[in-house]
Amino acid sequence: MDNMQYAEELVREYLVFRGFTSTLQTFEKELSTDIGKGFQVDKILDLIFSVYIPKFQVENLIGLLRFFKQCFSSFEAVLTTALAKIEVSILKYYIIHAVQFGRTDKVVEFFELNGNDLLQSNEDWTSWFAIPYLKNPSSDPSFHIYFSKEWFDALHLSVRNFLSLLRISSERNTVKSLKNNIKHLNLKLSELQALLEEKETRLSSSLSRTLTTKEVNVDEDVTSPSISGQEAYTPDSLDAGGNEFNQDIDVQKSSSAHGSGLRTSDVGYGGEDFEKEIHREEDFPEVKVVFQETFLGHTSPISRCRFSASGDNIASASIDGTVRIWTYDSATPVSRSATIYCGAEIMSLEWDCKSDRLLLIGTADGGIKAWNADAKRVVCDLSTTAAYPSVVDLKCSPVEPIFVSAAASRGQGTDTISKLGCASLTVWNMRTWKAMTVLPLGEDPPAITSLCFNHNGKILAAAASDGMIHMFDMSAGLQITGWPAHDSAISSVLFGPDETSIFSLGLDGKEIISKQLNWDFFIQIYEWSLQSPGKVLWSRNCNRFCNPQNSVQPRHEMALDANGRRLLVTSGSVRAPIYQVRAYMNGLRTLPHSAAITTVDWHPTLPIFLTGSADNSVRKAYLERKHILMSFSCTRNSLEFYISYGLLLSITNLFYMHVPEYQNLYIVVSICSAVFF
Repeated sequence: MDNMQYAEELVREYLVFRGFTSTLQTFEKELSTDIGKGFQVDKILDLIFSVYIPKFQVENLIGLLRFFKQCFSSFEAVLTTALAKIEVSILKYYIIHAVQFGRTDKVVEFFELNGNDLLQSNEDWTSWFAIPYLKNPSSDPSFHIYFSKEWFDALHLSVRNFLSLLRISSERNTVKSLKNNIKHLNLKLSELQALLEEKETRLSSSLSRTLTTKEVNVDEDVTSPSISGQEAYTPDSLDAGGNEFNQDIDVQKSSSAHGSGLRTSDVGYGGEDFEKEIHREEDFPEVKVVFQETFLGHTSPISRCRFSASGDNIASASIDGTVRIWTYDSATPVSRSATIYCGAEIMSLEWDCKSDRLLLIGTADGGIKAWNADAKRVVCDLSTTAAYPSVVDLKCSPVEPIFVSAAASRGQGTDTISKLGCASLTVWNMRTWKAMTVLPLGEDPPAITSLCFNHNGKILAAAASDGMIHMFDMSAGLQITGWPAHDSAISSVLFGPDETSIFSLGLDGKEIISKQLNWDFFIQIYEWSLQSPGKVLWSRNCNRFCNPQNSVQPRHEMALDANGRRLLVTSGSVRAPIYQVRAYMNGLRTLPHSAAITTVDWHPTLPIFLTGSADNSVRKAYLERKHILMSFSCTRNSLEFYISYGLLLSITNLFYMHVPEYQNLYIVVSICSAVFF
């Protein structure tokens, strides 16, 4: 009974294959009304006592009883014995009911079909073969009790209680199985913990030796003479603080007439090589994936791709105004898609946070379409005011049936951000599909480029093209705080996993000047404290992948994984970086597309990420488990967190690896989180 969802998919596949469309419609209708999504005692009772027995459908009745035997044969012997007795009583009631309604022919038919099986059973059925030939069986001492209302009421109650007990026993077996799995995983976790501590000790020792070696090399570089006309570096030019990702590279001008070469500490690139790469390629090892699936069908570069609330559906948009819904079906080897033609450039996509049915699409001509994925049609087509024709971003509240649209007027610039003028933030009701209110932004506010709700929908963060982050209280509809986060436009903003911080991705104006380089801007990620607004908790320089001088990417974006420990960012190259948040280790690179990566997203619960590219493709990659453990080991040091998080992770992966049809593990993860956190 554990693989119910998989069984339902098999039934659908069989009905479609055989062409039983009417049966399929009835099946889908009953599934939609199945509130409990489980063992329905009342419906089984009605099937036995209101359908099969009154309509004399003896074959269906015996088939149902045989099905119960097969399903619950692994239960305790006491329950198996009780089920056999219940079966005998139900068959006897079938005979009594037929006699009461004068259908002795049905009794004779019953014994002709099942007489041999009944005689071979342990129950004594011999006297019952004579009942169709008795003139008044209700007065016979052997059968008198079976014709009484009290016996029927007792039978009905016994069947109800027994079916309820079967349901409880089924749930108990599931819990027992989970406990055994947890016990086994606890042992495995202890082994991994010991191995992890050993690896950390080796890593610390290796880092100490590496730092000692670097210090010796630095001293040698400072004292060594110039070679081939290149001046040696002074100690001031060396980056002694921070980590590999966030180096501020200062290039010292050569005073020699021939000193046009460049040198940087620990980078080893000069001239054109240095202009292309700031960090060494090996600083970003390639991510290991278990499986990668590529979605094809778009005919122009991908502008947005998003997982649905459950992660079962994927929406992708291309710059030609086409949206595709990719529904992954575990019962078939390929994915099915639906196509939506919007007739204008698509600037934003957003799934309803509470279901997979509704997708919101924002376009460059002021349109907001609500697409029903089940009905495969547009259920509402909204429009912003003529003064704000570009729907830059859309965000649904995780709690209330509302969404917020960030629209912008037309600007005078040439790139994507400078083309946006003033901003307008509108709150919409998703039941009436009408505008509720407009959030205040002041006079002639810069365009809002990114929106994000916190977990309960009470706070809305809005990032602007002037580098400001605005925070709104949705209950009051007022701005409560704000601070300058970047020197120029912010492309993306996200709340941190614990709701105490917020991430921003945007342009800053620090210059790095040399004879070969002149960068006016660089792209930076900041993690800001919400307890002390304006305080930076963590940062990364993204020019390695997102150089604004060379990038063809109009608007970069980022996505956090379900644990909030890995940050996936779009890239101007064929690979995208996955940064480890607050970690003292190198990040990872995704597998390559054949063009720039223009949009990214993480699965809401599983270690799966999406990348959309200018090569017209969308890829879904399943992350290898060792990368999850790597991220976890480098971001926490407490033994309690190791045990709780590792156990949760192991359970999730156990279900994911051994029950592939259950891709949506939200319930399992939620239960484990409640127990262990």
